[in-house]
Amino acid sequence: MASDTRAGTAAGRRRWPAAVGAALGGCVLVAASTVPAAAHGSGHVTEYVALGDSYTSGPLIPRQVDANCARSDHNYPSLVAAERARTTLKDVSCSAAKTDQMWEPQGTNGPQLDALERGTDLVTLQIGGNDMGFGSIIATCAALSSTDPSGNPCERYYGSSGTDRLTVAIAQTAPKVDRVLRAVHSRAPHARVLVVGYPDLLPDDGSGCYPSVPFAAKDFPYLRDTGKRLNLMLRLVAAWNHVEYVDTYGPTVGHDMCKAPADRWIEPLAPTSPAAPAHPNAKGEEAMARAVTERLAEGRGRG
Repeated sequence: MASDTRAGTAAGRRRWPAAVGAALGGCVLVAASTVPAAAHGSGHVTEYVALGDSYTSGPLIPRQVDANCARSDHNYPSLVAAERARTTLKDVSCSAAKTDQMWEPQGTNGPQLDALERGTDLVTLQIGGNDMGFGSIIATCAALSSTDPSGNPCERYYGSSGTDRLTVAIAQTAPKVDRVLRAVHSRAPHARVLVVGYPDLLPDDGSGCYPSVPFAAKDFPYLRDTGKRLNLMLRLVAAWNHVEYVDTYGPTVGHDMCKAPADRWIEPLAPTSPAAPAHPNAKGEEAMARAVTERLAEGRGRG
């Protein structure tokens, strides 16, 4: 349909608010997992669709149920569905997904938006990190750290042109997420839609833990702030589309990849728990699930 295209037509495009850019400047066998939750009582069955990338799919977390997408049956959508009465889950989240994969297949995983129907009741969306180059940023900053362990070689690299390229990348991702949300509304017009933010990867106080997490000392606060800008963008796009935002950063502060194995919910680049590097482990997925269920309990449209 014309209103459900990434490129859009001249009539279908809308100008992205300049305030978004200003605000940002200031600061991976089966197609999909369908998991029925335990039914309690009678009544309407909630049809829940989970869209997203690896932070949603839960790569390497037991039990992996989709090798193509590295999807776990203990990721946060599965946990949310299991907590809710009479809820069926269609989880099409996939590792390495970008906003493009909402419309395009990814290996054996079909276009994620195809999971939506007019009768869909609940949608969670966690996307944008790969559009801004999450994996390459981690690799680049880790590689640069040895050149100046006490400095900020990563920040200097991304700001060498005089403009921070990561802030620009986040701003450029905003209209992509906006298009996804408009497509969600088009395909599932009655659904409650929640945009899920990303958790806290690095110490919120700006401290570092080089070399266990191989970023230069002054790049820790830079990368922390970049993560916060990404979440700010997602919050603004959610508000612009009149949908709800779920903060997973706040609830995960103090459990970043620098913490001891028993305390961390995000694994470092050399994980000690089953999870992908720089990704949530099982405890991290549980934390995001709590944030989503608490938001759902608040009531539609509140907050």
